[in-house]
Amino acid sequence: MRIAFLCTALLCTAPATAAPMDAAEFERYTQGKTLHFSESGVLYGAERYFEGRKVEWSFLDGRCKSGEWYPQDGYICFTYEDRGTPQCWEFEREGRGLIATFKGQGQALELYSAEPSPEHLYCMGPDTGV
Repeated sequence: MRIAFLCTALLCTAPATAAPMDAAEFERYTQGKTLHFSESGVLYGAERYFEGRKVEWSFLDGRCKSGEWYPQDGYICFTYEDRGTPQCWEFEREGRGLIATFKGQGQALELYSAEPSPEHLYCMGPDTGV
């Protein structure tokens, strides 16, 4: 009896799986912020979110790519200046950050974002030092 009660109590207190964010929730969460993303504990890149669903992405190598995001079929999709093919992701809130799961054909990539950062991206101009 005690075991059944304990199991029931644990199931009731287990965290529920977060629902994917819709476009309005994603926009409220990201606008005006910079999010740093990591994969398997290793910093992957960062993205700055602006008004009008504009973004700036960097692999933290000093080069930044401008783009925009839009909702499509329940996902948040991004296009960038150097890549016309959209990259679509599903975002879920977790603790003080996000989980971003890539939705591509036969590819699986899950990125984690810690708390939003007040830091801006460091972007060098084109061909600086050439």
